[in-house]
Amino acid sequence: MKSGKELEKPVSERTLPGTMEQPVMPSSKMRILDIRKALPLKKQIRLAVGAFFFTQGLCFASWASRIPDIKSMLGLSDAGLGSVLLALPVGSLASLPLSGWMVSKFGSKKMVINGAVMYSSTLVAIGFISMTWQLIGVLFFFGLFGNLVNIAVNTQAIGVENMYKKSIMASFHGAWSLAGFTGAAIGTFLVSKNIMPAYHFTAIALLCFSLMAISYRFTLRGKISSGSQPVFAKPDSALLRLGLIGFCGMACEGAMFDWSGVYFQKVVEAPAHLTTLGYVAFMSTMSGGRFAGDWLANQLGRKKMLQLSGILITSGLLLSVALPYIVPVVIGFMLVGFGVSSVVPLVYSAAGKSTTMSPSMALAAVSTICFFGFLVGPPLIGFIAEALNLRYSFALVAVLGSFTAILSSKAKLIQ
Repeated sequence: MKSGKELEKPVSERTLPGTMEQPVMPSSKMRILDIRKALPLKKQIRLAVGAFFFTQGLCFASWASRIPDIKSMLGLSDAGLGSVLLALPVGSLASLPLSGWMVSKFGSKKMVINGAVMYSSTLVAIGFISMTWQLIGVLFFFGLFGNLVNIAVNTQAIGVENMYKKSIMASFHGAWSLAGFTGAAIGTFLVSKNIMPAYHFTAIALLCFSLMAISYRFTLRGKISSGSQPVFAKPDSALLRLGLIGFCGMACEGAMFDWSGVYFQKVVEAPAHLTTLGYVAFMSTMSGGRFAGDWLANQLGRKKMLQLSGILITSGLLLSVALPYIVPVVIGFMLVGFGVSSVVPLVYSAAGKSTTMSPSMALAAVSTICFFGFLVGPPLIGFIAEALNLRYSFALVAVLGSFTAILSSKAKLIQ
């Protein structure tokens, strides 16, 4: 029950029980806030946070869609491009502890808008580079600001999930995946029309700025309550185990992103026009799984959902290894896509419940371990494929998928 003094406050100063402060559109007609009137507000906040996930995914996909053009423009070899692209993950890793600290100190609302504006602006800068060293520098900051947005917007998502008191994190990551499809489609169209990257990226940034301007007022303000947890602390065993679960999930995800097409080409020996079929199959179920994952997690429980995810990843990859033909591999890759779809969202959600660190610092700690999986997975496949063959590499990834299920059964923060 709210006190009479609380009910006399303007709507814009009130808060929903058990959440951070939230911005509400002022109205002289609304004098009492009950749960029925709060529901539309919760949806507005959820959509606003989802919009920031969407803008982040749109920026990243737009950059990725023009990598071949920028490679040609700078005259880079395959090896040279690979070296240049390392600047982005280096920037992300460099910002991980800083991002967690900034979100804890200044609040996720301030950091999500600042990070998103800088991320979109850096995308524009990529379009205007003319030398390799410039691209390296800009990509470093693209990774740095991208990770700041990632920590801030996931901290916001944890706050929204606390409001709903059920699993909704996967749907936010689904918005990122949807933006990935949208950005890739726009990029493909503009490439076909010979539109320069500078104009492409500027248009995307303007679109993102518009979405931010509309959505920012409805994002959560203040800081997610973390009791007496310190901002800085050594990650405990529970967070380390979450990080390892995320590591396995992202290693599998990264392997599918980079090697699914090669697998279809070299192992399945599919016709040239079908070499992307495996990637499309994987991405379709990964994106769809993120929108269905919340419902399943609420029905099964998060721990069982993660165990199921590990089983699907392992089963899909083993099917692809055992029967390297088009139909079985497509089915296998679809299983893998659905399996990896909920791993990171559920791990991030669980990290926000840490009792030893602030939510943003817990996210930063877990994200660091997860991100190494994304970096290590694809090169590891390459090394094993070179020494043995690609089927052995995918069998190893299947083992990592099984670890997702095994570690989840012992994770204290996952209920």
